[in-house]
Amino acid sequence: MPSIIPSLTTTQVAALSTTTIAGLSTTDIQAFSTSQIAALTTTQIPAFTTTELQALSSTQMTGFTATDLGVLTTTQLQVLSFTQLGALTTTEIGGLTTTELAALTTTQLGGLTATELGALTTTQLAALTTTELGALSTTQVRGLTSSEIGALTTTQFGGLISTQLGALTTTQIGGLTTTELATLTTTELGGLTATELGALTTTQLGALTTTELGALSTTQVRGLTSSEIGGGR
Repeated sequence: MPSIIPSLTTTQVAALSTTTIAGLSTTDIQAFSTSQIAALTTTQIPAFTTTELQALSSTQMTGFTATDLGVLTTTQLQVLSFTQLGALTTTEIGGLTTTELAALTTTQLGGLTATELGALTTTQLAALTTTELGALSTTQVRGLTSSEIGALTTTQFGGLISTQLGALTTTQIGGLTTTELATLTTTELGGLTATELGALTTTQLGALTTTELGALSTTQVRGLTSSEIGGGR
């Protein structure tokens, strides 16, 4: 039997009761247009069952507003697939709460694009656990802005692995705080390329401990500029 959903106006969709929402079939759910999804209220969103949410297509996911995403329960959020999360717009990403972000699995986080990660606020990024951050691919890490990099707590920063640190752009390197640099382990420091080290300011370089500096390889040392050498320790 065809779904009645396509015949409903956005006003009628917004008037559906939470009981009706919770009782929709998969056919009904997949019949929603993006404009109809955008018409749903924040009272209706929490009424969607996990099965209903899993039935939504990537295109349909773009219909939600940032406010809609912010009212999803952690149980609802955790059933969204890698693909569904990767389809969210940067505006939608802005609606995710710190509680929701902390609840994402590493598989789900892997679905976020570099652009989506770069759209997170520093407050949102601060909600990610060290496990979540450590699971980011090098492509995703490159999506973070220098402001986001600089806003990482020392605990979060310590959760990054040498491969991720070696993937940072020179612009991102400029966002590292002296506190973050001073907490690098020799293994993590070993992940930085000569180009990255050459992009450090003299102030940043001055934050490295003697142990960290002593652990630099000859290739890394050759990456230091004359200003860094003259202005460092």
